Amino acid sequence: MIMPDKLKLANLPTRIERLDRMSAQLGGPTIYIKRDDQTGTELTGNKIRKLEYVLGEAVKQGADTLITCGGVQSNHCRTTAAAAAKLGLKTILLLQGNEASPVEGNYLLDLLFGAEIRWVSEQDYRTRRNEMMQQMKEEAEAKGHHAYIIPEGASSGIGAFGYYAAMEEILQEERKLQVSFDAVVIAMGSGGTYAGLFMAQQMLNTAHQIIGINVSHHPGYFQGAVAQVLHEAAVYLDKPFTYNDEDIRIIDGYVGRGYAAGSPEERALIRDAAGLEGILLDPVYTGKAFYGLVQEIGKGRFAGMNNILFIHTGGLFGLFPQGHEFQFVTQ
Repeated sequence: MIMPDKLKLANLPTRIERLDRMSAQLGGPTIYIKRDDQTGTELTGNKIRKLEYVLGEAVKQGADTLITCGGVQSNHCRTTAAAAAKLGLKTILLLQGNEASPVEGNYLLDLLFGAEIRWVSEQDYRTRRNEMMQQMKEEAEAKGHHAYIIPEGASSGIGAFGYYAAMEEILQEERKLQVSFDAVVIAMGSGGTYAGLFMAQQMLNTAHQIIGINVSHHPGYFQGAVAQVLHEAAVYLDKPFTYNDEDIRIIDGYVGRGYAAGSPEERALIRDAAGLEGILLDPVYTGKAFYGLVQEIGKGRFAGMNNILFIHTGGLFGLFPQGHEFQFVTQ
């Protein structure tokens, strides 16, 4: 397959590590982790893989302004702002929140990278964010700029190729490590990362199960989101892409109190992963999804599997605004 053009922004390939102590403690399959939290510092996480392709298209189209959206602590928005600064582009962020939001974590970094911030209420974000970004695009273009809209999480057809390429990396690493992964597990926040992995698994005809653990919304929402991204991605493919809906596997039940709202059990697992393996999970995505993986291993869902690969999609800066919720770990 001929891949779309991309920019080189991330530190790739990322390495895969075996979590020996945690695997032994759980007594199930051996868990490996792909360190996509180490794709960079400012550009860390899964978003930059997608943005390499998205921004490649934006630059090719002559864009000088990027418009995107997310929560006030959005990893995607911070990564977009950092990449734009590196490329000499302007960024306008539509953030769910208000001007009273504490200047910390990703929001602090947005400001340091020079992003222009527009605020939106939770209700309008849910129902009008795409309409509002289109209005922002029209405003920018009325001032002589060429604006490019990036959807939430860079979950678009062109963005999906970032994780198509990641699956190719995984296949290479399997040969290097002489190991086969029965399942690849990720957190699902917008659906684009899952869509890219799933597209690659289907087109490359690999035996992996691609399993998402949703950290917000519900499985039906993500079934639709993945289908939409795959539909958009088909435009870039040089051959037809078909799949069965039942092959999209989503484990529900770990959203808890809601998006970015964790539980003491999840915080304890983040502490355990740090203490046992020296790995920092974030409280919004990977901490919640890894907690779900651990619980499902305990329930026997992965019985019969030998090796599981969990993709660490980043989010370290999200730990700091929620530091007060980790006070119990030092008591």
